[in-house]
Amino acid sequence: MGSVERGKLRFCIDRGGTFTDVYAEFPGRSEGRVMKLLSVDPANYDDAPVEGIRRILEEFTGEKVPRSSKVPTNKIEWVRMGTTVATNALLERKGERIALCVTRGFRDLLRIGNQARPNIFDLTVSKPSNLYEEIVEIDERVELVSDEANVSDSSDSIVQGVSGQLVRVVKPLNEEALRPLLKGLLNKGISCLAVVLMHSYTYPNHETSVAKLAMSMGFKQVSLSSALTPMVRAVPRGFTACVDAYLTPVIKEYLRGFVSKFDEGTGELNVLFMQSDGGLAPESRFSGHKAVLSGPAGGVVGYSQTIFGIETNKPLIGFDMGGTSTDVSRYAGSYEHVIETQISGAIIQAPQLEINTVAAGGGSKLKFQFGAFKVGPESVAAHPGPVCYRKGGELAVTDANLILGYVIPDYFPSIFGPTEDQPLDVNATKTEFENLAKQINIYRRNQDPEAKDMTVEEIAQGFVNVANETMCRPIRQLTEMKGHETKNHALACFGGAGPQHACAIARSLGMKEVLIHRFCGILSAYGMGMADVVEEEQGPYSAVYGPESVLEASNREAALLNRVKRKLQLQGFQEENIRTETYLNLRYEGTDTAIMVKRPIDDGGSKGDYAFEFKRLFQQEYGFKLESRNIMICDVRVRGIGVTNILKPRALPPGSVTAKSVAQYNVYFGNGWHNTPLFKLEDLACGCVISGPAIIMNGNSTVIVEPSCKAVITKYGNIKIEIESIQKVVEVSKEVADVVQLSIFNHRFMGIAEQMGRTLQRTSISTNIKERLDFSCALFGPDAGLVANAPHVPVHLGAMSSTVKWQMKYWGDNLKEGDVLVTNHPCAGGSHLPDITVVTPVFDKGELVFFVASRGHHAEIGGITPGSMPPFSKSIWEEGAAIKAFKLVKEGIFQEEGISQLLLFPSFEQSGHKIPGTRRLQDNLSDLHAQIAANQRGISLIKELIEQYGLETVQSYMNHVQVNAEGAVREMLKSVAAKVSDSAKVEGDSLIIEEEDSMDDGSVIHLKLTIDQKRGEAFFDFSGTSPEVYGNWNAPEAVTAAAVIYCLRCLVDVDIPLNQGCLAPVKIYIPPGSFLSPSDKAAVVGGNVLTSQRITDVVLTAFQACACSQGCMNNLTFGDNTFGYYETIGGGCGAGPGWDGTSGVQCHMTNTRMTDPEIFEQRYPVLLHRFGLRENSGGAGIHRGGDGIVREIEFRQPVVVSILSERRVHAPRGLKGGKDGARGANYLVTKDKRKVYLGGKNTVEVQAGEILQILTPGGGGWGGSS
Repeated sequence: MGSVERGKLRFCIDRGGTFTDVYAEFPGRSEGRVMKLLSVDPANYDDAPVEGIRRILEEFTGEKVPRSSKVPTNKIEWVRMGTTVATNALLERKGERIALCVTRGFRDLLRIGNQARPNIFDLTVSKPSNLYEEIVEIDERVELVSDEANVSDSSDSIVQGVSGQLVRVVKPLNEEALRPLLKGLLNKGISCLAVVLMHSYTYPNHETSVAKLAMSMGFKQVSLSSALTPMVRAVPRGFTACVDAYLTPVIKEYLRGFVSKFDEGTGELNVLFMQSDGGLAPESRFSGHKAVLSGPAGGVVGYSQTIFGIETNKPLIGFDMGGTSTDVSRYAGSYEHVIETQISGAIIQAPQLEINTVAAGGGSKLKFQFGAFKVGPESVAAHPGPVCYRKGGELAVTDANLILGYVIPDYFPSIFGPTEDQPLDVNATKTEFENLAKQINIYRRNQDPEAKDMTVEEIAQGFVNVANETMCRPIRQLTEMKGHETKNHALACFGGAGPQHACAIARSLGMKEVLIHRFCGILSAYGMGMADVVEEEQGPYSAVYGPESVLEASNREAALLNRVKRKLQLQGFQEENIRTETYLNLRYEGTDTAIMVKRPIDDGGSKGDYAFEFKRLFQQEYGFKLESRNIMICDVRVRGIGVTNILKPRALPPGSVTAKSVAQYNVYFGNGWHNTPLFKLEDLACGCVISGPAIIMNGNSTVIVEPSCKAVITKYGNIKIEIESIQKVVEVSKEVADVVQLSIFNHRFMGIAEQMGRTLQRTSISTNIKERLDFSCALFGPDAGLVANAPHVPVHLGAMSSTVKWQMKYWGDNLKEGDVLVTNHPCAGGSHLPDITVVTPVFDKGELVFFVASRGHHAEIGGITPGSMPPFSKSIWEEGAAIKAFKLVKEGIFQEEGISQLLLFPSFEQSGHKIPGTRRLQDNLSDLHAQIAANQRGISLIKELIEQYGLETVQSYMNHVQVNAEGAVREMLKSVAAKVSDSAKVEGDSLIIEEEDSMDDGSVIHLKLTIDQKRGEAFFDFSGTSPEVYGNWNAPEAVTAAAVIYCLRCLVDVDIPLNQGCLAPVKIYIPPGSFLSPSDKAAVVGGNVLTSQRITDVVLTAFQACACSQGCMNNLTFGDNTFGYYETIGGGCGAGPGWDGTSGVQCHMTNTRMTDPEIFEQRYPVLLHRFGLRENSGGAGIHRGGDGIVREIEFRQPVVVSILSERRVHAPRGLKGGKDGARGANYLVTKDKRKVYLGGKNTVEVQAGEILQILTPGGGGWGGSS
């Protein structure tokens, strides 16, 4: 495959959304030919890649190739292409019309998904639309049979699945019943199907039968989940099948059109297409679910194969900055793949390069909002584009770069204006910045009369600095969440805008080296020619890792290897050009965290041990091992690589090492204008050294070499920039914040809280924290004021500040360096006992300078029922271990004996009863260690910040970000006051609104909301709320504070930091002794999960923001002495003034994930009969409320089931004349077929074969029908 056919051209093409890049190699020439075309230009050509090939052929042969005739192939050796056709069709929802075929009872499986909402502060709960138009429920069912089960009965229906698991065919597929349903789809013009049936990963027979029937009836595309991705988990497998069915016909149509433009009389066109995994595939094997990252994958291949091991041995961070977004990836000698990713709301389960995208690029909008600079996430797009594009656009990052001189109009195509021949409009951009400068400087003078006006250049520089910090966040996350130090990497920069920002970003990340490829502007295209052809095969295999299972896995590997080798041989590859890789997908028993482990090969070529490698990778990524747990095999995967050896880096010819500039330009570098030389890369020879400041023009890409940096031209013509770190100096004012630094510190503080969360998720062991994400992390100032709270679970928001303040007051001067505190008691700022908070005070030179804290839901904390969520608890001592204050770590020593005593032996002398302690002590201890590690991560990151900026600056900005958030909330309250004035009582400058709602027992939450329109302040007075209840839905004061701060953040509708400042313009009064401020003896487990939802409904209704949502978390626990399971179930969201409520989603104060149905049945003794939407349960109105969920679970062995729910008596109310949503209901269908109503709160011993039915409430409607 590596030989060059004489006299023939090679084409590498990246068809992007805006531009198509072409790189062509001419025989006998050392330099390639580069061409850039608009991807869509119907006035001049039909297809950009074909046009690029046509033009270059004309140039090479000297012969005319008319557009009306087919392109001859006799001078083309091969074409390698990546395309965004699939990506664009998915983003714009312009794929094929498809239907979804799914097991009966699961019609809404993909609509509900994992039931989490994408943005917890978006009251509209905007979710991308479904890909399918119609749903066909297929009346078939298979169930897993446990190894211990007696399989002698009806053994005819029991078979071994392809994973090795035993499967019972409960209901065979009835093709004759299915036929008319499929015929109905064809009659509607739908001829493409996605098929996902329960447990088809191990028993694909039913899906295969559906495909045969459908194809025989005339369907043109049938995508089977079992064939595309034979892995357990129905939801991602179903999404993958939908994406494939939706996109493959679009791709095939494009490819057919592309190939048809060529004359194949002289031989078939040799064309391969880039897949999302970085491998090439022929047209026949290029399908939708593997095409979504086709373009970006070429860039990863390009930088990895031309820079790593050639220009540097450091691991690389790929930085591809485009117009609307920036792609970030990592390479350290091998491609980093993920098996699952989410794009435009669709989960795709297939091997893909790990590429993280952030909504920041050259087109990101620039705004000054609430006293801070904002960059993105909104984009000005290609049309109208930035102001400088002469189309009436808005200010964007490109405009800021133009002002600073980072973009040189003389070297930018003159394609603007009505006649499309004008240069970038510098004057219009400057005028817009001058207008913005007036607004900014008026604000600054109002804050500080002595403030010096910011110049246009300072403002542009500020926006660029904020944009850089926005792009640094995902880079830190990509590296550090996997245990790698960011500063130990080199930055491999490409894309149109990236080289302008490279030096600044590398410096911010502590990197010493930037590498920019000579083809950085077209590196994705160039990478196509460096990729290999890849074939993959994968199969499920479920077994405990051991000698017998490893032997069976090896046998399966061998069969899969033969298949991939055969496929590559059919494409012309010889044995010596085929490499193979084998993988096992492994996880620890009882966890969902699987790692795709590549078989290690030692230096001698001997095969290593998968288990040893798995433990090493698990330790590296998660920070611990689970020595006592079995390792489970989930899947066997092989990857066959046909090595092409086509494009090779070419060394530059010898030349002068003296660099000569061709022009001088003024460029602004933070501290003023610099007269800066401009060089052309093509004039520079190997060994040229250029000291910054300098500009290097690399085709259409501008490379900015900042002062104190040095660029070197390498042997292969690439640019290596050496970064000199400079200590940042920030002017500090304790009274007034710098508007630029305010935005940067907001990013840094929130980034620290997010990384604490990732550390906690990585290092924890429990399902609740690791997989359901029921945790929160935050950092606090020295006064315990909340600085940043990563938005994980809303009910925790702001609530931890009360906890930290209580601990601070309790311990006083008795806090020492190395101490770590633990608490969960409601009277100490806690929520409910399962939520354990770990607080770490941080000292600098003996002075307490800040706090970090993490709160996680522990699945077991003791109490009268397993799972520590007892429906009938009447006092707190029945709910488990309650800890007001304890030093979990004392001066650096973990107090294991002390915390074990507190957890195992809850001490409540006043109760006179012995209450069971925790049933899972080791899990508690492991998760507490994880919380300590999360806090430690936050400490180290803040100490890095202090090292960079100084303690005084960091502490000042901890205060400034709170003041900034306060200003945003004040403006929101003034704005909201105007909207609700019609329905409010007016007293002077104040509006007064009263609102109340009832819990199911009749206890009332009463709110008198007073808004001062002039000052932007609010008083939440809960006087009139019912007394403490003899039940467990009492809510600690911290829960009410969390509900209020959540509502305020939703109403602001701007991405402001979540901190103590949000509550500064707010006063909350809760009458002592009410069930929102109960005694320290009161049971509270339901307050956190039930009452919090009702408080939210009352507050949002008072603001007239939206109708009531389901008002409940529908807490379900079941188990016995050997296991426990806990879930919360979504429902209907309330409708609002301009939107229908969303159905089947977590509402307001929770956002935890739902366990996948197949995992649910695999891990627990259950059968899920139904999981779908509860139709018409949303309230009617001009805008309908969202529908609730129906969940039917059959238990296969005796268990204790507890349900803790609300809205079973009082329905979620509509607003503005909208109707109420339907109340929820809980039923038990007994073995003798009686249907028994369980009420809202109950515990019941369930027998095998009995069915629990949970119907969650719908949301209220908005607006009366006219």
